[in-house]
Amino acid sequence: MLANVGRAALAVALGSIAMLLSLQIYFAVMILIYGHFPPGRTAFMAHRMGELHATRPDAPLRYQWVPYRRISPHLKRAMIAAEDAKFVDHEGFDWEGIQLAIEKNRKRGRPVAGGSTITQQLAKNLFLTPERSYLRKAQEAVITMMLEALLDKERILELYLNVIEWGQGVFGAEAAARRYWNIPAAQLTPAQAARLAAMAPNPRFYERNFNAPGLNRKVAIILARMPSAELPE
Repeated sequence: MLANVGRAALAVALGSIAMLLSLQIYFAVMILIYGHFPPGRTAFMAHRMGELHATRPDAPLRYQWVPYRRISPHLKRAMIAAEDAKFVDHEGFDWEGIQLAIEKNRKRGRPVAGGSTITQQLAKNLFLTPERSYLRKAQEAVITMMLEALLDKERILELYLNVIEWGQGVFGAEAAARRYWNIPAAQLTPAQAARLAAMAPNPRFYERNFNAPGLNRKVAIILARMPSAELPE
């Protein structure tokens, strides 16, 4: 009897490991594909559109892929300045930034900073959901390492700028530039790019509060940091 239970437990454990490994292989294969082809719809897009369609069934998905050269260099610099100043140097994780975020959250007594890099955010956007759990963070870390190992920095930034959320049903630089200024992403000015970067942590709120005083202060800070932001070569 005990032997049968032990064999059953071993079978379940081996099955779980096989499923986990299969999932990681799937992620790796998809990353290799995204190294050459744009995503159709990411997991994060599907999640957000599901939420949106619950109240607005006819709401469109605004997402248009554009190549790296057709995204304003001002936006590239603004996003690095705002989200991940060490992007070109780290291997997916900014350990100093993570430590600072932990300390800031401890002092505030609640989560107010994340410390996630652009690569970590891309991992979440491509394959995961906004759910907060240790399991999701662990999977995000594994995908982050895969992204850094399989893609170069320019492709990671290109993917990120094309899939990031910038409003209700608005994803990517091209859709955002057209949503807020009716121009292509290539024509974004430094000030417009800084505003999009400032909106990134809470885009659906700032879409409704486009000139909020707090947002304007963040724009000024990002503009000051942009000249020193290093782009991948």
